Amino acid sequence: MKILVAHNAYQQRGGEDEVVDAEVALLRRHGHEVRTLLRHNDELRSIPRAMAAMQTFGSGRTRREVQVEIDNFRPAVVHVHNWFPLLSPSLHRTCAQAGVPVVQTLHNFRLVCPQATFLRDGRICEDCLGRAPWPAVRHACYRGSRAQTAVLAGTLMLHRALGTWHDVSVFVALNEFCRRKFAQAGLPVQRFAVKPNFVAAPLPADERRSGFLYVGRLAEEKGLNVLAAAWAGTGGDALLRVVGEGPASSALDALPHVERLGRLPAAAVQQHMAQARALVLPSTCIESHPRTLVEAFAAGLPVIASRLGALAELVQEGETGLLFDPSDAAALADRLCWAEAHPHEMARMGRRAREVYEAEYTPERNHALLMDIYGRAAEQRAADAASSR
Repeated sequence: MKILVAHNAYQQRGGEDEVVDAEVALLRRHGHEVRTLLRHNDELRSIPRAMAAMQTFGSGRTRREVQVEIDNFRPAVVHVHNWFPLLSPSLHRTCAQAGVPVVQTLHNFRLVCPQATFLRDGRICEDCLGRAPWPAVRHACYRGSRAQTAVLAGTLMLHRALGTWHDVSVFVALNEFCRRKFAQAGLPVQRFAVKPNFVAAPLPADERRSGFLYVGRLAEEKGLNVLAAAWAGTGGDALLRVVGEGPASSALDALPHVERLGRLPAAAVQQHMAQARALVLPSTCIESHPRTLVEAFAAGLPVIASRLGALAELVQEGETGLLFDPSDAAALADRLCWAEAHPHEMARMGRRAREVYEAEYTPERNHALLMDIYGRAAEQRAADAASSR
């Protein structure tokens, strides 16, 4: 199959960028011919703000580049990951007008929430869900800027009015929770498929585990302040290893038994996951499907997570990890103390987490899901073409 993958990469490389690279490599390993159409947000440093805003609404460059790929490469499907801001929804419209099926993976909630995580002022906010996103402009939800938020909100409203999102043959939600949220927002539920992220991982080593691990951006919405308060309240001698960088790193200052490792390559993170007793995911925002969770399950590592959004469904209480009420530092401290005092139970949960990985998150499973999604996209595009005649 010929597949064109389109993605707007972030200035700070994150989980979405890694997912795109992993999926492209997976498709190529299975013999598919894959081309990529990539833009990078580093370009924004050399583009005037007014021009960048106009490109968000619609990009002539994207239309030209996509049309060249369609004419020369003739892809069977175009798989879009992040279009914001440089690729723009011009990508979807051009493909649909050329009769090429479009698959759109929804890695976050930006299509229905300009801030992308349903979080405002440290609290869950769904004021824009299922309606015009003007509350986000009033609150300057995107980067603290009313002007930038207005550009994004205006783009979403323009393309709702144009019917651009109906040019998407299949939307990919990362789990059932996300699918329900997008359906609640008014996106066409009949065009949704569920496909989680995946990782390739060896069989985890059977060795004695100790300590706790945090992997991710050190930011308030990721629950760093909650984790810091909880860790201070445990009063134990366990070690907390922290992988990542970010603006909330000072929350960890002066805490005992904390080893700050900064950014690490994937192989080093995997090694730490093979040694820890549990991964801690204390997010206070609504996560879609953290790749870190999949990596933990692959390593046979149970997860202690906020009972919030998709995490409340992805982590099975007492089976693949432990849950606590979001932002409740005392509850998290209790979970950490329990995990430290019950190593055999945590090991059992880790084994169950590995079983879930093998059933749902392997590359082989993901490739099968992708093939089914691409087949559905072709059928949907044919049906749309027939109904428009």
